[in-house]
Parts: sequence; C-alpha cells; structure tokens
Amino acid sequence: MRTRPSTVGRAPNGALRAVDTDNDNHTASIEPFDDVHEPGTANHADHAHGLNDANGTQQNVTQHDTQNEPLSPDDPFAPLPFNPYKGNRGLTRAWHAMKNSLAGFRVAIREESAFRQELTLAAILIPCGVLVPVEPVSRVLLLGSVLLVLIVELLNSSVEAAIDRISLERHELSRRAKDLGSAAVMVALGMCLMTWLLIVGPLVAHWVEAWL
Repeated sequence: MRTRPSTVGRAPNGALRAVDTDNDNHTASIEPFDDVHEPGTANHADHAHGLNDANGTQQNVTQHDTQNEPLSPDDPFAPLPFNPYKGNRGLTRAWHAMKNSLAGFRVAIREESAFRQELTLAAILIPCGVLVPVEPVSRVLLLGSVLLVLIVELLNSSVEAAIDRISLERHELSRRAKDLGSAAVMVALGMCLMTWLLIVGPLVAHWVEAWL
C-alpha cells in the first residue's frame, strides 16, 4: 500500500497549504486555504492593487479601512477659525479695504516720523522722476525705487506695532525683529540711491558740463 507523505508549501498570497506527494514525486493539486488571516485584520487579497476586466484593462481598487478623524488645529488642512471681519464680499470688501488703507496712511503720517521724512523725500523725487528726460523703463525704475522705500517703511511700522501689542518689555527677539525691519528699510534706501545715481547721475553731470 502506497502512502502519500505530506509537506507544507506556501500559497502565492502568503498562506500556508498542504501539498501531498506520492512516491513518484508527483505533486497533487490541492487548493490553498481561503482564510488564514486573523480576525480583525485585512486579507492580502482584499488589498489587491488592480483587477483585470473583460477588455484586459486594469482597474485600480483602493480600500480605505481607517475612519475619518477630525483634523487637529495644527494640521495645515484644518479649516481656519471663523473671522467675523472677513465676511465682506465684492464691492463691499473693496470699500472697506480702501477705508482701512487710508486709515493706515493717516496713522503712519501721524505716528511715524521716519515715514513722514521718507514721504517728504518722495514728494520731491517723484515729480523729478516724471520730468527727467529718460526712457520709460528708466522712469519706472526711478519711481518704483521711491515707492519701494515707502512700502518697506510701512511694513516695518506694522511689525513694530505688532511687537508692541504683544509686549512692551525689552526682549532679545523683539529687538531682533525691529532691527531686521530697520535693515530692510536701509536696503530699500540704498537701492533707491543707487538707481537714481546710475540713471540721473550721468544726465546731471552732462548738464553741469554744458553749463560750465
């Protein structure tokens, strides 16, 4: 009488199956076990990445077993808190933005002496930049460099106001933030001076030479 020793094989999906072989080393076809995963865990076959349909195309199958959890406040995709001041839309929003901008100009002129000085300088340089006989690109550079100084000064003043709102005590980080803002204003002033010297300087030198 022949006996078939039993060996253990592994199915393509990772499950163990029994394989019977006879004395002639002919392997019998025995189907692998269907369910060998533990209860509560997902089967390997359930997470297949694709299925072939009748036309031979591959359909992607993705299963999401995890439940949707609420986003934490630190998550970048979390919704922002409701802001009652952001409810205006359309022309109403533009009207309120214009009023807030004019209020910012009034505060800067009244409270910031540096902005008043730079605004006085702009009142002199802007008409000169309009009247000087240069190319349109050069004229834009002249006027833009002056306006850039005003923009950076306004941003610097806003940073200083925000720091003073947090605390008026002396702190290393507060001093660093204000110094960085002041450095940005200095860079803008240097850029303005360099632009005017390179564009208007040769014209002024030519006028002086012609007059002498």
